[in-house]
Amino acid sequence: MRYRQLTTGSLALGVILLLDVLRVWLPGIITIFGQAASTPAELMGAFALGWFVLALAAPPLVRRVGARPVTVAAAVVLAGARLALTAAPGGRTQLWLATAGLLAGLVWLVGVAAGTDRPVPGLALGLAANAAVHALLDTYDLVWRGDWVAWLLSAVAVTLFLLGTALPTVPAGPGGARAWLLAGPALLLAGMVALAPAVARTGTSYLVAGDGVARSPLVGLAPVPVAVAGFLLAALVRPPARWGRALGPTALLAGALLFALDRGDLLVAAVLLTAVGLGACLALTDDAGRPGSGVDAGRPDTGVDAGRPDSGDDAGRPDSGDDAGRPGSGVDAGLLKGVGGVQGSARSAGRRGYAVAAGMLVFAVGAVGYYSAYDLGYPNGAVPVMVAALVAVVALVARPAGRPVPAPLPPLRTTAAVTALALLAPLLADDVPVAGNRDGPPDRLTVVAYNVRMGFGLDGRFDLAGLTDVIDRQRPDVVLLSEVDRGWLLNGGHDTLDLLADRLGMPYVFGPAADPVWGDAVLSRWPVTDPRTVALPAVGAPTGAQALAVTLDLGDDVRAAVVSTHLQPPPGHGPVVQARAVVDFATGYAAGRPLVVAGDLNTEPGDEAFAQFTEAGLVDALVAARPLATSPADDPRQQIDHVFVSPGLTASGPVAPRGTASDHLPVAVTLTLPPR
Repeated sequence: MRYRQLTTGSLALGVILLLDVLRVWLPGIITIFGQAASTPAELMGAFALGWFVLALAAPPLVRRVGARPVTVAAAVVLAGARLALTAAPGGRTQLWLATAGLLAGLVWLVGVAAGTDRPVPGLALGLAANAAVHALLDTYDLVWRGDWVAWLLSAVAVTLFLLGTALPTVPAGPGGARAWLLAGPALLLAGMVALAPAVARTGTSYLVAGDGVARSPLVGLAPVPVAVAGFLLAALVRPPARWGRALGPTALLAGALLFALDRGDLLVAAVLLTAVGLGACLALTDDAGRPGSGVDAGRPDTGVDAGRPDSGDDAGRPDSGDDAGRPGSGVDAGLLKGVGGVQGSARSAGRRGYAVAAGMLVFAVGAVGYYSAYDLGYPNGAVPVMVAALVAVVALVARPAGRPVPAPLPPLRTTAAVTALALLAPLLADDVPVAGNRDGPPDRLTVVAYNVRMGFGLDGRFDLAGLTDVIDRQRPDVVLLSEVDRGWLLNGGHDTLDLLADRLGMPYVFGPAADPVWGDAVLSRWPVTDPRTVALPAVGAPTGAQALAVTLDLGDDVRAAVVSTHLQPPPGHGPVVQARAVVDFATGYAAGRPLVVAGDLNTEPGDEAFAQFTEAGLVDALVAARPLATSPADDPRQQIDHVFVSPGLTASGPVAPRGTASDHLPVAVTLTLPPR
């Protein structure tokens, strides 16, 4: 059978557009459909899973209407939704646009699967190119930028995708169901770890530090081109024979296990192993069902080469009149004739359609299952391992091809081209400048504490400009951030911390809380030394909490201690135990030096947890402006974001600047240092 590169390119572009839509839709589940902790996780999970379950109705639709009209119609909706999302409309409009794009993308995948029995090259190219572009964009997607460049590039991608979908393709033969089944799990593993630029950069920041605390790396995206090259080569080059076939699945499982260990210093190794292993597993399924392989989508050898002239169905013959199940084709939905009986191509198309729909359901269950753990409190490390095990098993049971079949893409040239694109990311990256001492110690420090909600505003948009503006207007020396996301697929896979640090021109130190890519941070215009973190008692709160301490080197042996934390109270109770733990840690760390403790403390003046700080001798730096409500941002009623200081620091000008770039308002205060 002859495969056209057009089909592969169109599939790759569709995968890229679908991933773009997912990066908007997934955060919208929390920020628009739900309101984080105020909406039950079970309800948000049901909303998410419902659309993937609905997609199981697509295979019967394809069989009744025909693959081509369904594919074209779904492609138009997917492309239109993707282009409309470039306007970043926010609110319910954004959520339903993304939902329409997601459902259309799922139906489009089913339609493409009905007519394509060799999807691995297109899937692999789409996943790799998406990772390369995401890295090149510094993990800040075109869909959120909204400038003319974003519109132009989005329009070009959409146009090429629609043209590729509209042009006729070669009818598919039997087989390919196993490869399509892995589409969803591959998207999940690629987005979570294997081809996630933000996770790679976060892992690099741990390796740069070397002490368990993440800091601004010099070239944080360097692992991305290595992962992209390894993934593509493994996916497109013919896999090894015999025992060598187990190498890819083994690497995939090893990478997933390293990721599940929740250790920042293992993230880079997890990324590289998972990337190579995932590509190799896809390649193993690409062998299954090839002409001459003796495997017809899991059936015994029929001895039929679907494209061989004597098979009775020359897939490349111009006058065959066979359009893979088109009604009225004259061959009963495109039946393929073979030795030992008649094999229905419509039945093969149906198997592939159900396979890809089931695989995408695995994506949804895995994503919801992994991230819901941070609301429901169960261990989630097994989720990526289980998905990797599923991929490994499917790959290993695929029997090897009996003879080589040319790939639709030249492996080395394709890998070189996409890797070259990925290489531009670390080369063009704007590294955060290293903080340096100024002309002597300052008399004052301006401190800002801000819960940034992973970078998403009240309207559900990823609002870097809004966050940067409200912080920068305070002209801060030190910024303490809570709810910092550095690569969760659920939140779009952005490295929010590095993006904010770039825009503010301030190096960062990161303290992991829930896992190595979610927690709290300190950004400083002054050099920082001796970073330390401590995990706080969970006391029934599932997300996890920590305290991050750093020392500001202000010059001339003048130093101050800063502690950033985000208290997570158990349901129905205050964070008393965690507050006491922070006080003990912070005062011990400061050892008599000036001390600042700030963050989203989830307690109000007069509460028992609030009293833990004042009874330890710390001073409420915002007292002069009380009441100073900070949550919710559009109608603040709760005073839960605070700054506490040691008695030697004098606070002035406390404010909570208004804005909706997060669900909290920031708090800012100027501190006068004790006389030297």
